[in-house]
Amino acid sequence: MKIQLVGKKALIGGSTSGIGKAIALQLAACGVEVTIVGRNKEKLEDTLGLLDTSKSQRHQYIMTDYMDLERYKKDISLYFERNAVDILVNNTQGPQPGGVLEKSLYDYQQAFDLLFQNAVFTTECALKAMRKQGFGRIINVSSMTVKEPQDTLVLSNTMRTALVSWAKSLANELAKEGITVNSVMTGYFETERLTTLMNKQAEQEGKSFEEIRKGRIASVPVKRLGLPEEYGYLVAFLASEYASYLTGAAIPLDGGIARTIF
Repeated sequence: MKIQLVGKKALIGGSTSGIGKAIALQLAACGVEVTIVGRNKEKLEDTLGLLDTSKSQRHQYIMTDYMDLERYKKDISLYFERNAVDILVNNTQGPQPGGVLEKSLYDYQQAFDLLFQNAVFTTECALKAMRKQGFGRIINVSSMTVKEPQDTLVLSNTMRTALVSWAKSLANELAKEGITVNSVMTGYFETERLTTLMNKQAEQEGKSFEEIRKGRIASVPVKRLGLPEEYGYLVAFLASEYASYLTGAAIPLDGGIARTIF
């Protein structure tokens, strides 16, 4: 099975590093015309230069800040005044780690804006054209903590669960229109985000980074961390016609670490 997405257009959030960048690279390799999103101009330009253009794609970027909801809404609204996409990947950086008693109401509001409001607003913008054309792929980058919450990631647990629940309801509403909505529950991947979390854990537990890293790997049945490009392969499939019967799903991509069946 070779996935060809020539002629499709995609907007990919948080796409100058890690999983978002890997998704952008893979979709571009499949022929997609990609718009990447980030807040660092240098990283945006560097990533843009790596994207495949062999199918005459004209890629572009949006420089914005997911942590500033009002600015983000203005920037994304302006983009959709001039553009339409077939594929939307909702992805942002994660909120700060911490336990339930460490976080204030303000922290929850910030995380809500970051992980829920941004995704809902962007999806609403993208759906206008998707519904007119009778085709669309909405893919949410989520976390395995939706199924098995981690005490040290209370903000992420809470808001990502809300988004996955919302996505399920949205999928049911849009299924008859040729638009699918799916979420990917991310496990441990070789990313800057995971490195940051492991460093914090090492500091809290008085252990070395290597000890923490080895422990994480040992907890994964396949005995390694995921590679970002492997994430890109799944998203390319979900974006294709091959996945037209798959919607409303929360798919674990975690090397088998989740212990639950459903």
